[in-house]
Amino acid sequence: MMNQEVEETLTEVQEGEIIDVPEVLPLMAIRDMVLFPSMVVPLFVGRTKSLKAIAEAYEREKLIVLVTQKNSRLENPKEKDLYRIGTLALILKTITLSEIRKKVIVQVISRVEIKEFLKSEPFFEVRIEPCKEREPEAITPDIEALMRSIKENTEKLLNLKGLLNPEISHVIQSIEEPGRLSDLVSAYLKLKVSTAQDLLETLDGFERLKKISKILLEEIEITTLQNKIQSEAQEEMGRTQREYFLRQQLRAIKRELGEEEDIESEIIEIRKKIKKAKMPKKVEEEAFRQLKRLEMMHPESAEAAVLRNYLEWLIELPWSISTTDNLDLKHVKEVLDEDHYDLEKIKERLLEFLAVKKINPKAKGAIICFVGPPGVGKTSLGRSIAKALGRKFVRVALGGVRDEAEIRGHRRTYVGALPGRIIQGIKQAGVNNPVFLLDEIDKLCISFQGDPSAALLEVLDPEQNKEFIDHYLDVPFDLSKVLFIATANMVEPIPRVLLDRMETIYLSGYTYKEKLEIAKRHLLPKLLKEHGLKKKNFQLKDEVILRIIEEYTSESGVRELERKLAALCRKIVRKMAEGETGPFEIKEENLPEFLGPPEFIEDLRLTQDEIGVATGLAWTPYGGEVLYVEAVIMPGKGNLILTGSLGDVMKESAQAALSYIRSRCDELGIDPKFYTKYDFHVHVPAGAIPKDGPSAGVTIAMALISSLIKKPLSKDYAMTGEITLRGRILPVGGIKEKALAALRKGITRVIIPAQNEKDLQEIPEDLRDQITFIKVSHLDEIRKLVIK
Repeated sequence: MMNQEVEETLTEVQEGEIIDVPEVLPLMAIRDMVLFPSMVVPLFVGRTKSLKAIAEAYEREKLIVLVTQKNSRLENPKEKDLYRIGTLALILKTITLSEIRKKVIVQVISRVEIKEFLKSEPFFEVRIEPCKEREPEAITPDIEALMRSIKENTEKLLNLKGLLNPEISHVIQSIEEPGRLSDLVSAYLKLKVSTAQDLLETLDGFERLKKISKILLEEIEITTLQNKIQSEAQEEMGRTQREYFLRQQLRAIKRELGEEEDIESEIIEIRKKIKKAKMPKKVEEEAFRQLKRLEMMHPESAEAAVLRNYLEWLIELPWSISTTDNLDLKHVKEVLDEDHYDLEKIKERLLEFLAVKKINPKAKGAIICFVGPPGVGKTSLGRSIAKALGRKFVRVALGGVRDEAEIRGHRRTYVGALPGRIIQGIKQAGVNNPVFLLDEIDKLCISFQGDPSAALLEVLDPEQNKEFIDHYLDVPFDLSKVLFIATANMVEPIPRVLLDRMETIYLSGYTYKEKLEIAKRHLLPKLLKEHGLKKKNFQLKDEVILRIIEEYTSESGVRELERKLAALCRKIVRKMAEGETGPFEIKEENLPEFLGPPEFIEDLRLTQDEIGVATGLAWTPYGGEVLYVEAVIMPGKGNLILTGSLGDVMKESAQAALSYIRSRCDELGIDPKFYTKYDFHVHVPAGAIPKDGPSAGVTIAMALISSLIKKPLSKDYAMTGEITLRGRILPVGGIKEKALAALRKGITRVIIPAQNEKDLQEIPEDLRDQITFIKVSHLDEIRKLVIK
């Protein structure tokens, strides 16, 4: 509280010395402090009105009234802004610091009360009256105990603050008047203005003593806690400063070795990169805000590392970098034809998309989803689309992804946080309009970590993805220019809301002829190049390739076919490495020498018409299959036994077939009470493979009818369709795949529901020429065809 240039002293002032105080004196308002009698303090005066009051007082008896103003922020206080109780002070010395600033040393004499303001300009002049302080008539034990406690606590507080010295201690111990003791202690305490003014206005010495005692105890408690906090903080700061000093030394050493640039140059470099990145305005503002935070941080802190990583992501994202689409439709068709055989529907859809882009560059593109069995070329088709358009290609595998953060990213508060796969793919592409392939979208999983498919809703919605916000970036990124293509084996696992945002295009399995053309045009040239072979090294005729397709593979796509051809190439390469010279000719006769015995021989193919055995067609995610449904009747009580790993839907189809037969006993020539005499066993071979679906209904019904009337079923027909209790045949799916499966088994007559006639357009014309499709609407029609 005291200035170091003026040592605080106590001056005894007798009551007789204040009797002759003038009634009218100049007044000076002081801020942020309350003065008590017996204090000697320096005051710095700079306000014009205060300087004139000092000058006037100096001309008189050097006496001035000092009053604290209520609001310290007021530069020119009025009468109402000043307290009514102040102090009378004697000016000991004035020192001119400048033309508008003085230092005044005053000794406070006594309390005074302002009775009237006589004038306020050019300085305050007031009429005062000395305050009559009341001291106890005698020092009672209570007062003595209180005074001793205050003296001890004052020394304790000063000691805690580091202000105690022998001289101050002597002065404190020498005071015997309660009022003077409280004034002295008040001078040492940094009290709030309101608290100090309350003490100044308390004229009873004993009451003032009690108030100061309570304040002292509070101050001791606060100071003790403050010292503890400061001690802990200093200890922590000491450790931090030591670490900082060592790091600075390490950085200086690294700079000398040329291993680290100065942090300032790093900040400058980052600022240049932010400007060069051409971010949207809001994103750029966020980047500069984070850069400003980085400037104020310790360069080695963990938070600084997180911010650097974040800024690097913002800088490296292609906010304004795009590739120009090649909208030459002829060129695009040539590229697609070169890379993929057939797939005319998909190529036509893509050319339509490009035509729209050519006419209206701002048009929003649809999200395409290729659905089909494995190995038909869904992923490679996406790559070819990117090649045809002249765009960058990015593939993200979604199989098994179960965390929503994999799509949307993690919050930066997590250790090791990163953006999601979408933003990572954009950064990998280096442009904001790549072809983005979301592979195996039907294999997404839901877990306690969230639903990734829900996070994809915004990504795959052209109306929303213009401002896609990744949790890590926390700023919008425009995905509307990206061409998203998804792939799936089945649509059933894809949530309906997500499927609704995509245009589904089905890729069916290939026919033998298509596989042959794909092998000759694409697979063999690629494999020859990979194995360092030339066309003249070995000869592979079409009939050999067809035999490989028939006897060594069983698939809708061409993935296994590629493996078998690669095995042939390896055999040839080994022979050449061992010194043999070509060319090597692979024939049907010596094919087993290279690939071993055939892997897929039709053990189950029917060689003759049999009772209770019907040929059915089924669809699987891997293509069509031929099912031989067997039914036998045995003496029993009408039990229906179903085996072959059948699902609930297929079991219900069997029950529906049996009910239909019971309703047509007379027409079929069956005993009406047959169901009370026999048990029925329906079996579908390959029992290890789960089977389900309604399309086997007609097949099960015909197998049961054949068993009951003991007439064989023709082996030359394959059938599919769902039945009702009235014998009506309802449409089913996968007609193309089922037709391909029938053709692979050598069956050329296929019975389909009449309502599936529209699906025949999806089947290639050459395939339709090889198969006779028989369209039926009732089970009676099938019975007349296949039962002899």
